[in-house]
Amino acid sequence: MTVGTSFSALSIDWKQPWLEPWRETGQRVAHTISGAAPIHDALNQERVASARFVPQNALPPGETYERFIFATGTVPTRDNLHDFFNGLCWLHFPETKKKLNQLQAAEIAGAGVTPLRGPVRDALTVFDENAAFLSAPQPLWDALLARDWQQLFVGLRPLWQQAQLVLFGHALLEKLVDPRKAITAHIYRAQPAMNSIADLDAWVAQDMSAEKLSGKPFTPLPVLGVPGWWPENENFSFYDDSFVFRPRR
Repeated sequence: MTVGTSFSALSIDWKQPWLEPWRETGQRVAHTISGAAPIHDALNQERVASARFVPQNALPPGETYERFIFATGTVPTRDNLHDFFNGLCWLHFPETKKKLNQLQAAEIAGAGVTPLRGPVRDALTVFDENAAFLSAPQPLWDALLARDWQQLFVGLRPLWQQAQLVLFGHALLEKLVDPRKAITAHIYRAQPAMNSIADLDAWVAQDMSAEKLSGKPFTPLPVLGVPGWWPENENFSFYDDSFVFRPRR
């Protein structure tokens, strides 16, 4: 894409509730980009200890993206929406992104680059691209694991006031620029309380391991079903769509 004009034309709606944790930094970086700065330069104007952003052509031909980040501490960045959100993830969750990269590099070092990634690399990719963190009362968790959508979103609706959901995956955030009912996150259960993004970042980085990820510790959640996140779900027939709110197999 062309830097500046094309990016601003995407018109990210920063008022959406799922963007609340990203809003301040995201708007600032987007404003810098709209002034014709490439995305990697705009991201580097923010403070981040764990990585620096470089243009995509800094990645040598044949080099693995994850291994390059691990070796150099720099993140190759294209001028597109996907890498914009990836950069915001590095800014907000530096410890989690660094841990993900360490685990990715260790898997590559151990198994090499093969067509079949294996369960840990597959889970790392899912986590990086599509994860979200949820802290919620146990009845909500029970309903979510059972995929009892009516109980989760209708019967237990008042309990959502005690829940916290923070999106992480940059592909997930990218998809939600154009919200669609079927967009689904891979939920990773977070600590009982998420007092700040920094605390959440530190906890996830400590909690995550190759062993835990190999067990696929995710459960699906159609994010536009979350109370308060989408006006259409105020009508409870919203949840009758079995193509989105699928029963547990």
